[in-house]
Formats: sequence, C-alpha cells, structure tokens
Amino acid sequence: MTEKTIPQHRISIRPPAVAGSFYPRDVNQLSNMLDEFLGKKNTNITAPKAIIAPHAGYIYSGEIAGSVYSTLAELRDQISRVILLGPAHRMYVEGIALASSTHFATPLGNVEIDTQAMLLLKKYPFVKYIDAAHEQEHSLEVHIPFLQKILNNFKLIPLLVGDTKPEQVATILEALWGDDETLIVVSSDLSHFLDYATALKKDSNTTHLIKNFDYEKIGPHEACGCMPIRGLLKLAQQKNMSIETLDLRNSGDTAGTKDRVVGYGAYALFANTILNEENKKTVFDVIGKSIEQGLEQGVPYEPVTKQYNAVLQKEYAIFITLKLDGKLRGCIGTTETHLPLINAVAKYAYAAAFSDPRFEAVSANEYKQLEISLSILTAPTPLKFEGEQDLISKLRPGNDGLIIEKNNARATFLPVVWESLQQPEQFLTELKKKAGIKSSETPDYAWRYSAEYYS
Repeated sequence: MTEKTIPQHRISIRPPAVAGSFYPRDVNQLSNMLDEFLGKKNTNITAPKAIIAPHAGYIYSGEIAGSVYSTLAELRDQISRVILLGPAHRMYVEGIALASSTHFATPLGNVEIDTQAMLLLKKYPFVKYIDAAHEQEHSLEVHIPFLQKILNNFKLIPLLVGDTKPEQVATILEALWGDDETLIVVSSDLSHFLDYATALKKDSNTTHLIKNFDYEKIGPHEACGCMPIRGLLKLAQQKNMSIETLDLRNSGDTAGTKDRVVGYGAYALFANTILNEENKKTVFDVIGKSIEQGLEQGVPYEPVTKQYNAVLQKEYAIFITLKLDGKLRGCIGTTETHLPLINAVAKYAYAAAFSDPRFEAVSANEYKQLEISLSILTAPTPLKFEGEQDLISKLRPGNDGLIIEKNNARATFLPVVWESLQQPEQFLTELKKKAGIKSSETPDYAWRYSAEYYS
C-alpha cells in the first residue's frame, strides 16, 4: 500500500530525531556523504541475506556501514522489505517494541512501514507497541538513509529489541524471513569507551564470537546490540549460514581520539549454496544417466568418485523427488550421510524411479516428462517436546524437515511438504500416518533439519 492509497487521517509519520547530529540534515550534503560511503564497493562479496552494521554518527562509523551496504547494490530492485532491528538506548524495553507509525522519515523522504507484518507480530506476547521507545532512538534511524540510497522501493519493519531471549528474536526473524525480497539488518556498535589497544583486542574477540556463532558469549560489553545479534546468530546457525567480516575499526581510526574509542564492525551473512551452477549441472547429468541406465539395463549408474571435485565427493544426506504433471511420482533418499554426494544422487535417483514401493517403475515415456529435484539435507537435530501440542508449537512451517519415531515406526517429511500441508497439526498428522503411528499417539522422538533444493 503506497502513501497515496492510505486515507490521510491514518498516516502517522515518525519524524527524524537525530538528523543534524548523527548525520546531515541537508539533503544534498547527506546524499553526497552516502555516495562516498557506498562508493567503495567490495566486488568479491555476493549480496547477503542479513547484515550487521554500526549506528554511530556518520563521521565515525559511516565508512564501516557503507562497506556492507554497498554489497546490496545488485539487489536494488529485488529487495522490497527490510527487517531492521536495533537496541533501545533511551528507555528500558522488555521484549520487542513496535512503532504505530505508518512511515519513518529522514531528509531523503518517507519510508512506508509494513503495517500488515507488524500486526502479525502482535500475537507474540513479548512484542508490544511502544512509541515512546522509538521517538528519540537513533539505532534504527541512522540506517534508513543508507537503505533509501542503496535500495529502490521497500517497506520497513522497525523493531527495537530490549530485554529478550535469543529464542524470541529468532522466532520473530523466522516468522518474517521471507525469500529473496527480504533483507535483515541488525544495528549494533561494538565495545564502548575503551582505550584504542584494549578496544582492538576486545572487538577482535567479539568478531571471533560472531563468526563462530558463539552468540551466548556476546553481551552488552561486547556489543550494544547484543540482543538482536544473539537472535540473528542463533537462527543463522540453524540455517547453516556463513558470515564474512567486511570491516572492523573504531572511532580512533576514523574521526575520534584514541583514548576513549567506540568499536564498529560490518558483517554479512549468507545463505549457503552447496552447489554452484557447474556442480549442479554435473549432478543432474548423473541423475539422468542413472535413470536412463535403469531403463536400458535395469541397474543404476555408478560414478567413479575420484573423477569428481571435492564438493561432489563430500558426504551428504539427500532425497531425490520425481513429479509427473505436478504430482508425486517417486521420492527416495536418506537422512544420514553415508555416501559421497555424486554417488548418492546416482543411487537414489535410480531408487526413486524404480524402487519406490508406492509406485510402479517409471516408464521411458514418463521419464521424458519428469520433474526432478534434489534436496540436500542438514544434519538432523533432536527436538525436545512435552506432549503433542508442544511439538506442534515448535514446528516452523516452510523451514523444518521433520523425522518422528515411536517404537519401531519412523518416517520423515522434507521441508517442501509444507507447500501442500501448511498447518503444523496437519503436517504432523500426515507424517504419523506415513510412519504407521496411530493418530491418537504421540511420537516418542523427533528431529528437525533444513534442506537446500535444486531442480
């Protein structure tokens, strides 16, 4: 919904609070400063899914923030929603504070708030509308001009994170995660008011914690935005993401003295892609060979492992899924790693085509029309629960693959199954049916995992 389509009486604009102090109020001066910060592009970094960037005055931290914002240039027209999380400096906040404004303003113009997403967050008891927390807060505001400059047309979800648990922040991020249209920005400076040498050591250690997803050891002495950082890192670890440090300096390096400095770091988080385009082509060539050899000779193709590169020799748990006219035609795989990827795809492609007990063997005519997809699974992690309703409440639609077990009955659904079974209750009910577990019984054990898809 654009500003023109919102009834005038419903528009509520949060005006800039720190324009003229943290960054220039003059439009031309601000625009030129941002151009300078964003002009130093890192061409070796692909566009990230999430970033961590500082929020001090631009003369102190603008260059550091620009180093990570510049990586978003290629996504200028792709990103249409930004989740912006920062610490609450001005007042104590328990949980996460929303703003009731429909727009946040800077000298560069107004940014529309994704009010529909904000309303969805109200169902979480730790999320509340607290406009007073937003009124003078700078941790979110200083990022908005960067976003206005680097992106084309986007809506904003501004979240002030107060006293929270990592699980709470991770839950909100998961609910808003979206696809390639959604960017996550966490606002945080690092150490505060240490001498230069001590700050270097402190911030280097914090960076080590961030890059190793050791979020439980990151506290307010490491980063003022420790609460949103913890939640992001917890979820990023679950999603098997990777992190790159793009800049690490302090105010003593930019515009301040070296006796009392503030640390600044810029970090980019990426969704890992196991297969590049060349490896993807190789994998699907082998999948095709295995099914074709099955049709011609009745046995799967057996790749010579050492003839393939290191990525394809690494062991992964995989599933091969076959569809015909949009309907399932075969799906076989494993949740355990016991074969090199290139050998696993050959084995399970053949099995999906000819050994799935739910279907007849694929015919030559059907093969020509098959839709073939590969799922590469992360390692399953135990999911603790107390009763079926607790298990249901912990499921993450769209993200979780699930394994359940009771006695000797065991079955799994890949994350892609959420496309047809969108409600957690239905998802679990159908999975119990697949496993042969009675609908009235609760599984004894459960594990979850995620997956990368290729087709």
